[in-house]
Amino acid sequence: MKRVRSANKNPKCDPSRAKRIVIVDDHPLFRKGLEQLIHSNDGLAVCGEAGSAAEAMDVIRRIAPDLVIVDISLPGANGIELIKNIRAEFSKLPILVLSMHDESLYALRSLRAGAQGYVMKQEALANVLTAIQQVFDGRPYLSPAMSAKLIVSYAEASDGKAAATDNLSDRELEILELIGKGREVREIAKELHLSPKTVETHRAHIKEKLNLANARQVTRFAVQWLDARSA
Repeated sequence: MKRVRSANKNPKCDPSRAKRIVIVDDHPLFRKGLEQLIHSNDGLAVCGEAGSAAEAMDVIRRIAPDLVIVDISLPGANGIELIKNIRAEFSKLPILVLSMHDESLYALRSLRAGAQGYVMKQEALANVLTAIQQVFDGRPYLSPAMSAKLIVSYAEASDGKAAATDNLSDRELEILELIGKGREVREIAKELHLSPKTVETHRAHIKEKLNLANARQVTRFAVQWLDARSA
């Protein structure tokens, strides 16, 4: 029987005492550090945690939290797929993404999937508490720089300018990013908890969707794409 991790021994997990939060991240040490940060605020309590999307749904159903914090990279279904699953079953449950992935690559997709905010792990820890409070106040959270980029992207979309990567799936976009960062197939497979064959299949789909001739062109496109996003 699968064991569901929980922090319900914390007396603050009584709904009358604090806002209850579930953390979904596949790194136990990071979850622990985030839990300590959240508990520095008396009005917040981490009452459950999960290391995968499947486990997360079990925890959420049992605890019925006030907020879920989700990472993008998870074993099996990734974070954006998890957001869609949460939204389908819990239409009003606030979701905040906290990820190592560049906000400019995944924030818009996360919001479209149903998240209320996006914070990069590289940001100051104080921003996490700010984001949590802002989401609880009913306002979406993005960095000022990302907010400006979204305005530009919406303007371009209204002019009919679609990005070449818009047709990629969430997993394909994740793999394209790692290719652009110089990762080899086996490294990508290990990082995303996939088989090398699955990564190669995704790379082939990327090649087809972007009308590229071979794997070398995929790599060149990925590097140039990342450089343009960071400019």
